[in-house]
Amino acid sequence: MDLRQLADEIETISSRYAEVIGVDRDDTWFLLKLQEEIGELTQAFLMRTGRARTKGHTAEELDVNFRAELADVLCHVVLMAHHHGVDLQTEIERKWLTWKQ
Repeated sequence: MDLRQLADEIETISSRYAEVIGVDRDDTWFLLKLQEEIGELTQAFLMRTGRARTKGHTAEELDVNFRAELADVLCHVVLMAHHHGVDLQTEIERKWLTWKQ
């Protein structure tokens, strides 16, 4: 699966979710939702690395949650880019992959 196909699939899911819960996904929503997910990733990281209380979760549960929060952040970056008409695949190739030897 390429990044463009992933973006389309994530957009479909997010749009359906927003419709069900009655959320208007405007410019501000995309930014704030990404910020929320980064906060959840930060909490998961802190718990996983022993810098915050684990709330009774096992090491395995903390690891699963950390991985899930990474996925959430990535998906919300992809959603924000899609909302603003940014082709992330092209931008990654332009910004990062030009350094590939």
